[in-house]
Amino acid sequence: MGGSQVNQAMVRLYFEVRDGLRDPVAAWAKLTGNSQQYVRARGERRVPLDDGTAAELAAAAIVHTTARHGADRVAALATSPLARLVGGLGGAVLTEHPCAPEQVLGPRFAGPRAEDWARAAYVLLWGENNRLVRTADTPWVIAGRYKGQKVVAIGTHPTRLSDETLVVRPGTDGALAMAMGHVLLKEFFVDRTPFAGHAMERTDLPFLVRLQPRQDAYVPGGVLGRVCDRLSVYGGEAVEVLLPRFDDGPGVLRRGVPVLRDGDDLVTTVFDLLLAVYGVARPGLPGEWPAGYDDRVEPYTPAWQEACTGVPASRALKIARELGVTAEKTGGRCVIVPGRLETPHADTAYRAMLALLVLTGCGSGWAQAGGTGIPLVPYLCLHACGEDRSDVGALSWALAEGLFAHRTSRSVLLEAVRDGWPMAPPPRVLALPRPIYPLPPGVDLLIGPDDHCDLSPPDAELVAGAVARLAGRQAPAAPDGDQVDGRMRLLVDHAWMHEYGEALPTYRPPGLGVPLKPTQLVI
Repeated sequence: MGGSQVNQAMVRLYFEVRDGLRDPVAAWAKLTGNSQQYVRARGERRVPLDDGTAAELAAAAIVHTTARHGADRVAALATSPLARLVGGLGGAVLTEHPCAPEQVLGPRFAGPRAEDWARAAYVLLWGENNRLVRTADTPWVIAGRYKGQKVVAIGTHPTRLSDETLVVRPGTDGALAMAMGHVLLKEFFVDRTPFAGHAMERTDLPFLVRLQPRQDAYVPGGVLGRVCDRLSVYGGEAVEVLLPRFDDGPGVLRRGVPVLRDGDDLVTTVFDLLLAVYGVARPGLPGEWPAGYDDRVEPYTPAWQEACTGVPASRALKIARELGVTAEKTGGRCVIVPGRLETPHADTAYRAMLALLVLTGCGSGWAQAGGTGIPLVPYLCLHACGEDRSDVGALSWALAEGLFAHRTSRSVLLEAVRDGWPMAPPPRVLALPRPIYPLPPGVDLLIGPDDHCDLSPPDAELVAGAVARLAGRQAPAAPDGDQVDGRMRLLVDHAWMHEYGEALPTYRPPGLGVPLKPTQLVI
């Protein structure tokens, strides 16, 4: 016997059927097809099982489910040992984290390896990274410092594992990131343009965006899919756009953007919209703009963030300049190591942080641990949402269409799945890395460490070999982790994001909020 554990009644039924058919896949199909007998057999205590048989059982379930219901009904959380196998088969690799890296950098972004941190010239340890203990990544940070790397820690607690520390108030990391973005756009895109070539070739900044009339101004609509021959259309006609503001209640920013006429439509570029969002003024544009870096009223200046984060404006300005200059001189060798951001709006803060890397040509510098190099999709465990009486419409901005007004989390998520939003369907085979409650219903085989799961996780290599044998083909090759060729996106052209007023980076202050969004895992 090996280290595997399996549901006693279920495996007994499986053996009885398999011995008669002598085909594990057909046995699993017959077993799960007899739903009444199978359901009654589940839920009993687990007993030891040899690793080979456990791998065969898991492989039979995977092969049958893929053939009968589709590969996307086989799922594994990204931190499960079976995640790489499931992803290679075309299954759903599920994430329980905000999906900002996939939204901004692309679905196959894997990030740098830990040893690449030592070759970086500038590292931001941003968020709670367990900096008070020596984690597995600590030696790589130390190795980089021996080579002259500068390490800046940003979080709620001071740390000794850095050259400099910015202590921010809990939940305000996004405000600091927005102020740093303001400085980068002003000094590295408007005053001079060292990153213009990168922005034209590798980002969506030159994409044209349709503007839609709203009240006495305009709001950004969808991306046209065409690339302008320059980052900005500044110099001609200009109009006022309405942009979301959340730092002073759900409000509206009135800023101006230059426009071109495309038939009956007005269009501008993502770059022009980004300058408007961050409050980087240019002469002749309408709207309300910051008077300078020391403006404490208009977001998102260094002085404005000081009231939110407690970080002096001079230090936010200094760190932003260091990041921009280092990226310029080293060709983008800057890294952000994200930690936990304990706020309901962590995904918006992550997008503001990611924007700093995209703007400075450091798109491969998002060092999020646990990247698999395969597409991650949000997982909705709908039964766990419940009718919590929360008003999801409270997350929307002041000029939203009202799609979520007076709606509960559960109703919105059910509608999202029904309408085919890019989320994983309810899995029939699910591999979990740790116990979860309540357990997902309607899963034929639940692989996980908890005693209520059907099978403890078998060795991934044994399962891969069994899948190859039962499916009659070669085992799937491990994904190489290369990023899909494409542009990094600062405008998330997604209906959910437009409704929430977060298509472009925004800052949401900490607070109760509603700790749920349709683009996040709910478990």
